[in-house]
Amino acid sequence: MKIALLGYGKMGQVIERIALERGHEIVLKKDENNTFDGLSNADVAIDFSVPTAAVSNISNCFQANVPVISGTTGWLENYDEVAALCHEKKGAFISSSNFSLGVNIFFEVNEYLAKIMSKFDSYNVSMEEIHHTQKLDAPSGTAISLAKGIIENSSYNNWTLEKPEADQTSDSELAKQIHIEAKRIGTIPGTHTVTYNSSVDAIEIKHTAHNREGFALGAVIAAEWIVGKQGIFTMKDVLELK
Repeated sequence: MKIALLGYGKMGQVIERIALERGHEIVLKKDENNTFDGLSNADVAIDFSVPTAAVSNISNCFQANVPVISGTTGWLENYDEVAALCHEKKGAFISSSNFSLGVNIFFEVNEYLAKIMSKFDSYNVSMEEIHHTQKLDAPSGTAISLAKGIIENSSYNNWTLEKPEADQTSDSELAKQIHIEAKRIGTIPGTHTVTYNSSVDAIEIKHTAHNREGFALGAVIAAEWIVGKQGIFTMKDVLELK
C-alpha cells in the first residue's frame, strides 16, 4: 500500500516507521512547506498535521480521489464542509480524536458505563486528562470525545474546565456539565480518567498510553481498512464495535 503522510512531526515519523514495518511504502511526506506532489500516486493519505492545514490537506485528498485518515484536531468547525466535499467526490474519510485501539475500546466502555450510571442521580461524573507539556490545547480531543460519549447517554449537557463549587446544588447549570481537569506534566503521552463519585463510593475507568505507537498503529490499521471503500466512517467501523 502506498501512503501519503500529511504532517511529518513526531506522530508522522512514528506512523512512517510502523507503516514500513507492515510492508507499506511512503510516497509523500508533507510538512507546511511542501507541495502535494506525489499525492496522486498514493492509495491512502494519513493526516497528522496542524489545524490550519487540515482542511486543505483533506480537501486535496478528495480532489485527487485518495481516501484519507485524519488524526488532526482543532479544525472541526469546518467538518460539515469537508464531509460535503467527501460525498460530492465520492471519497472515503475517517476523522478521529484518537486512533489508539485501546482508546477506542475505552470509548465504548465509557458510553456503556454512562448508560448505566444515568439511572443513579447520587453519582457525579468528572474527568481528568494528563499530557506532556508540549501539548498546548486543553482539554484534549480524546477528553472531549469521552465527554460527548457521556452527554449522549446521560442528562449532562456540556463539558467545562471550570470546577464546580462544593456548595452548588444538583440542579444548577454548572452541575449539568462534566468537569474536565486538564494537566500538562513532563513527557506523559496521554492518560484519561473518568470518575463517578458519590458520598459512599466512587467508580473509575482509566486509559493510560505508554507511548505514541498505539496512536500510530491504529491510524495505519484504519488506512489499511479504508482502501477501496466509499463514505464517511469511524473507528467503530474499523474495529467492528457497532
